[in-house]
Amino acid sequence: MPIYLPPITRRAFLARTLTAAAGLALAPRLMADGKETDGDFWALFSDTHIAANRETYSYDINMTDHLNLASRDVMAFPKLPAGVFVTGDCAFEDGTTADYGTFSDLLKPLREDGMPVHLTLGNHDNRERFWEVLTAEKTANRPLADKQALLLPTPRANWFMLDSLERTHYTPGMLGKEQLDWLAAVLDQNSEKAALVLVHHNPGLLGKVGGLQDTEALFKVIRPRKQVKACIYGHTHDWHVRQDDSGIHLINLPPVSYVFEKGKPSGWVRAAMGDDHMQIELRCVIKHPLNGETKTLKWRA
Repeated sequence: MPIYLPPITRRAFLARTLTAAAGLALAPRLMADGKETDGDFWALFSDTHIAANRETYSYDINMTDHLNLASRDVMAFPKLPAGVFVTGDCAFEDGTTADYGTFSDLLKPLREDGMPVHLTLGNHDNRERFWEVLTAEKTANRPLADKQALLLPTPRANWFMLDSLERTHYTPGMLGKEQLDWLAAVLDQNSEKAALVLVHHNPGLLGKVGGLQDTEALFKVIRPRKQVKACIYGHTHDWHVRQDDSGIHLINLPPVSYVFEKGKPSGWVRAAMGDDHMQIELRCVIKHPLNGETKTLKWRA
């Protein structure tokens, strides 16, 4: 069973219960406000960097405001996404329990609107404190006991969330042999659909310092397994989409929170799934010329 923060409205809970046989309640369902869920629509968040104090600023922006703006944008769509992914650096600097208390509170509007939220960790997170506050994550039947990793099967794709947190407040990341062996085995067991890999740290093959230290080992797993179509990550606080030589799409999510370089976009990405592609749209939380930029990513054969 995947780990996630489930919807918390009674209506959404009942709808999920009635459609449990379908996997994760991805069939369109009626929400309290009359909205349905689009099973092909997913919201991709990264680098929220929420501090315990909601008034905290970094790089001249308030992280709480940005997460609230992103959440409201998601909820404003005529149909709601099947779920929200957050690819790490949930907390501000070193993942205090108070940071995660505020972070959990700020996710409530999404969950109260009927959306499950799927979480993994980055270098500014602390695994034990995260699990201490988000107790459902701690007690979940994780495939790897000491990692926040999961497989989420959906009608058009299998989503794999990996945990690249090596140690808190240490910039590079590491997956480790156990997690990579698990990924290889589960990919082999689930080869019938497109596989999308989400991780916090950027692949080191992009030439950026401070990324995923075992990038080569990860790509030895995913390149020959042709069902893997994309690697989605954050960490760099930048927005880029490209392909590697094998045809895997490399999607660098923008930060929900702050950017390191003035002029870069902050926000989230709307992903719409198709049979042989995924369409992604950049949704900026503040005015930016790239807002609404859309790309259609065709899957490699």
